[in-house]
Amino acid sequence: MAQIDQSKGHYEPRQPHPNRIVRAIATVLSYVFHPIFMPTAMTYLLYRLAPGSFTGLSYHQLSLWLLSIVITTLFFPLFSVGLMKPLGFLKDLKMPDSKDRIIPLMICMTFYFWASHVFDSISGIAVPVILKVLLLGNFWGIIVLFMINIFTKVSMHTAAAGGVIGNLIVLMIISPVDMVAPLFAAIIFGGVIGTARLLLGAHQ
Repeated sequence: MAQIDQSKGHYEPRQPHPNRIVRAIATVLSYVFHPIFMPTAMTYLLYRLAPGSFTGLSYHQLSLWLLSIVITTLFFPLFSVGLMKPLGFLKDLKMPDSKDRIIPLMICMTFYFWASHVFDSISGIAVPVILKVLLLGNFWGIIVLFMINIFTKVSMHTAAAGGVIGNLIVLMIISPVDMVAPLFAAIIFGGVIGTARLLLGAHQ
């Protein structure tokens, strides 16, 4: 629903007022599917959906790769952003203002670039193309978010969900495995995440 703002002369969306249970569910979804977890989750998901792309790699090697991605794209960004609040560089860890996101996005941009560069430079072992696409997509996705954030506050949760859809489309193109069901599941997942953020009033 929308209402007319007489002073401005145009329609403005009415903010949702979900009940306590719906709000609690939306909050849990926002934490569980936080974009900071997406590179790690997608790496594992790609391995489960297309194990043939990782053929020839030992379980030990795969574990080391996953650990490297966890450290680079999850631990270091969380640790760096976590230090910003006690040091006075960040008012709120939820970052309600687009200006609060500038430094955290630059931090993630740096670590995501490093992860992509490392896996692209590995010699002697054939790194799956889909993993390179994932890590490079994460890096360029952060750049796009950073540029958009200059002008408006965009939902990083929904952008990350869109990244999942993009990676599954690439996997559908290069893999013989049927990806129709996972793709539709990812689209529904993106809709649920976007709805949760709207219900919490984090975005308009």
